[in-house]
Amino acid sequence: MTDKELHRIRMIENVIDRRLSGTQAARRLGITARHLYRLVSRYKTDGAESLLSERRGKPSNRSYPDELRSQVIAVIREHYYDFGPKLVSEKLSHLHAIHLAVETLRRWMTAAGIWVPHSQRKPRIYQPRQRRDCLGELIQIDGSHHDWFEGRSPKCCLLVFIDDATGKLMHLHFSETESTFDYLAATRRYIELHGRPVAFYSDRHTIFHVSKRDAHTDRITQYGRALQELNIELICANSSQAKGRVERANKTLQDRLIKEMRLEKINTIEEANGWLPYFIADFNDRFAKVPKFPKDLHRPFVGDACDMDDTFAWHDTRVLSKSLTFQYDKVLYLVEPTEENSRLAGETVKVLDYPDGRIAVMYGDRSLDCQVFDKLAEVDQGQIVENKRLGAVLSFAQQKQDEMDRADQRSRSKKMPKRRAQIRALGRNPALD
Repeated sequence: MTDKELHRIRMIENVIDRRLSGTQAARRLGITARHLYRLVSRYKTDGAESLLSERRGKPSNRSYPDELRSQVIAVIREHYYDFGPKLVSEKLSHLHAIHLAVETLRRWMTAAGIWVPHSQRKPRIYQPRQRRDCLGELIQIDGSHHDWFEGRSPKCCLLVFIDDATGKLMHLHFSETESTFDYLAATRRYIELHGRPVAFYSDRHTIFHVSKRDAHTDRITQYGRALQELNIELICANSSQAKGRVERANKTLQDRLIKEMRLEKINTIEEANGWLPYFIADFNDRFAKVPKFPKDLHRPFVGDACDMDDTFAWHDTRVLSKSLTFQYDKVLYLVEPTEENSRLAGETVKVLDYPDGRIAVMYGDRSLDCQVFDKLAEVDQGQIVENKRLGAVLSFAQQKQDEMDRADQRSRSKKMPKRRAQIRALGRNPALD
């Protein structure tokens, strides 16, 4: 019996024993006196069981048929076994013409073992991971977006490199954004200072990781390609807790670093990047740990400055047309029509886009000389006639005159690095330098 039914029986017994009047008992039970005396009569004749509802144990008149419930569960098991009740309700309504309330589906799916309510799920356990053994074995990297200059300059991003074995800040670098070129520049500086570590440990940002929806593309990012050429392993964490050392360092830096820069009257990214080595040295003296083994696993970079430039450039590929031309970033490039290059029509070349805006074209290990025909700049018709090499694109230029007159209203490709737009604003074309 329920508590309500037990309370009703006690009130009826009090009326029978004359401890309460019928009016008082009816008022306490919220029923009329006539109905109370009807219950008293039933209790005297058939006992307490006569007061129970005759509908107990029977299905509700508003319940759905068992056949419908079995049909819905079968459909869910076949097509929507990993869907939530809300999404299942939408799919059943749109695709199967079955209209059911979300809570009804939640009860059915829970009873069938398809859905586990959040309150009944076991919490995930994140056990602490031991530090690595040696310096340079694992370097955690992350970008922290924050108002680092407290309004004295626009908000920016701090790229943090911290050693897992010692907790040392290996490198800090302020940048306006968290882009591939920013990480490439910071990583290059890291390697110049310390050498090549065994592995970098990052989150699943698109700079480091290619998601499943982009599976049709190459399964490696520009940053991953650069590390692969340097023989450095790139490991992506599955959660923020997994790279907790750099996450905690970000929180500490957002407190200490901001206040230190305020005391030093540092107001710009350039000033901060010049002063950061002093902060890193002081921070490591205070908080760095001694590694389990003293060996430093950093390896020196093998190669010259040109090799490093090529490694940390943006790599892309293009196919040469029959006239030895290709387009990159809305610019038409013309390869020198030498006898050796004339056989490259239809071949794939590699375009190296350097952070400073320079463009290099490679076919295998051979560098190709090329001229630029910029579709975004206004065309000087006399220069086209004078430059015999641009004759192959003269007809193309004439067709695009109207577009070129509105060059100041057009922008570069959104897929290209933003720093190319900044270089364009300087009024020069680095590819011709």
